[in-house]
Amino acid sequence: MVGGPLLWFARDLAVLHEKRIVGRGGCVDTDPLVMREIDCRRSELVLAIDDWVLRGVPQHRLGATLHTETIGAVIDRLAESSVRAHHALMTLAAHDEMLHSAWHHLAELADAYDDLVRDVLAGRRRLPEW
Repeated sequence: MVGGPLLWFARDLAVLHEKRIVGRGGCVDTDPLVMREIDCRRSELVLAIDDWVLRGVPQHRLGATLHTETIGAVIDRLAESSVRAHHALMTLAAHDEMLHSAWHHLAELADAYDDLVRDVLAGRRRLPEW
């Protein structure tokens, strides 16, 4: 499931999360219209990811347990966690527990994503179609 389109979508999601969390020059634009536009674009990207997966990855329906999230939703959470971890790295002291927590959370999400992809490809898990 790793490839060009997924990486581009993930990068675009990370850029949107960066605007939401860090902003430009460390100043987040809290205008509700701006935030709504960011969330709308994130939704579009999540749907694009889910469409790409649906068209390109065979789903095993018989005997496969249903996962609670789509791949797009998981990648969106990974992108957000990545932005938070990198921001923590740039702004917190090396011994700060929040820094270690942010990176630990990102590592757990990445491991869970790898497990999900492996299980979907092996026919042990299936993805929701919404």
